[in-house]
Amino acid sequence: MAIATRTVTVNGVDFTLLEAGGPGPLALCLHGFPDTAHTWRHLLPALAEQGFHAVAPFLRGYAPTTPAPDGAYEVGALAADANGLHQALGAGSNAVLVGHDWGAAAAYAAASAAPERWRRLVTMAVPPPGPRRPRSYEQHKRSFYMYLFTLPVAERVVAAEGYAFLDDLWADWSPGYDAAEDLALVKRALADPAHLTAALGYYRAQFDTSTHQPRYAREQAHAGRAPDTPTLYLHGADDGCILPPEPLAAQALLSPGSRADVLAGVGHFLHLESPAEVNRRVLDWIA
Repeated sequence: MAIATRTVTVNGVDFTLLEAGGPGPLALCLHGFPDTAHTWRHLLPALAEQGFHAVAPFLRGYAPTTPAPDGAYEVGALAADANGLHQALGAGSNAVLVGHDWGAAAAYAAASAAPERWRRLVTMAVPPPGPRRPRSYEQHKRSFYMYLFTLPVAERVVAAEGYAFLDDLWADWSPGYDAAEDLALVKRALADPAHLTAALGYYRAQFDTSTHQPRYAREQAHAGRAPDTPTLYLHGADDGCILPPEPLAAQALLSPGSRADVLAGVGHFLHLESPAEVNRRVLDWIA
């Protein structure tokens, strides 16, 4: 199934989209960090073959999508982008939303803010929102990069030696997976300093609410809420970025009829490490 490219403008950002399939229900797939829309190269054709209009945008700031002219990178802005793309693409209430990493955070907020837009939700690698609990020491160690990215030195650290920092993150997060193709794509997307700063801006906005834009306040208010949309949550047992949750505890945070599964033998980028298995689970859920 061929994958085409086009550009759509939403919230002042020129989004480059990868898309496959015809005029069926929208299946919008959102990537995370450090990644690109190409992360969905296995899922997009599978969705198209099942009759979906499969679309994967490069998120705001990830080239060739433009950086945000308003400098907004909070989760509310990402959620507003997802819902804006739903509208721009002429989707209906039968649309489904798939998100990994930051894309998962955006998907929770987008579906919570506009449940009428999304029939089903699939999220990966970022557990559902719920009551805030102190992070464990082990999770703080794994999250060191988040704190680093708030510092002015972050761009220099990440870009040093041909973006070797990203090589090491992928190796830690998905042990044993050959990420050469993915790393080449993300390094291209972040090669321009403005785009690298945009990607780090997601983390800076997480810790500095003074950067949040009033226009996204409604969506931002939903960033800590689990949506009413039936949700399939998937997490890799070997995830080196985020500790796997206890499935029943994660499922309890989601709406009735939702499901949470931890997959053995895969890490953070589970949809790339085991595409056949993840595709099967996604397609079964949204069928």
